[in-house]
Amino acid sequence: MAAPASVIPDDHALAARLATEAGRLLVDLRARRVAEAGDAGPAGVDGRALGDEGDRRAHELLVAALAEARPDDAVLSEEGVADPARLTAQRVWIVDPLDGTREYGEVPRDDWAVHVALVVGGVPAAGAVALPARGLTLATDPAPPPPPAHDGPPRVVVSRSRPPVEAGWVADALGGALVTLGSAGAKAMAVVLGDVDVYPHSGGQYEWDSAAPVAVAAAAGLHVSRLDGSPLVYNRPDPYLPDLLVCRPELAEAAIAAARGPAS
Repeated sequence: MAAPASVIPDDHALAARLATEAGRLLVDLRARRVAEAGDAGPAGVDGRALGDEGDRRAHELLVAALAEARPDDAVLSEEGVADPARLTAQRVWIVDPLDGTREYGEVPRDDWAVHVALVVGGVPAAGAVALPARGLTLATDPAPPPPPAHDGPPRVVVSRSRPPVEAGWVADALGGALVTLGSAGAKAMAVVLGDVDVYPHSGGQYEWDSAAPVAVAAAAGLHVSRLDGSPLVYNRPDPYLPDLLVCRPELAEAAIAAARGPAS
């Protein structure tokens, strides 16, 4: 698919660079706090305070960098105050400076992420998801290769604490198994990497939770949509975007049907 006319060629590289830089900041910050805890090690780190500091500092880095690199573009960040001007902007960067704040604070967990996406006309056009604790950034260009084939039962990834009922329906319909993982970005990238096969989410997310993961997953050739199969639309007045489906293309039709609920 050709890139929208208003996408600058190095938007993809910019998204990847900024996600990586914010991720490096977060890794370094966490390492310093563990070092400061001394003999107590990770158990001595105040996870809530660490998460709050990480959110703030990564937000500041991303907003400042985007203001310098793309001064004419709008920005919507989970940690910022939404500017109404974004609603009339053609190019809007939607970022989650620290996706999985709780997981980040639970040292040494690695299932947290940084999201940087450019949305053009409501569609994620460029983006990157960094998995900093794994030293990995996945971006829209160069796009990740399609995930390798999986011979066993489909693996359906869910939150460890809030698995949606729809995920159980999907797993049952596909004859699959549930796998637990942390942040939204980590779950979506697990599909991209071939570690799991389906990521169905319901029960509440915002645009910053899925814009970058959707951009990267679509670039890798995966199916991305709402749980009912309708398109994902971004930069709306209300950024609440409660449900999501990222999966291997051959499983999409069955997953969408299953998410409607068991046949009565």
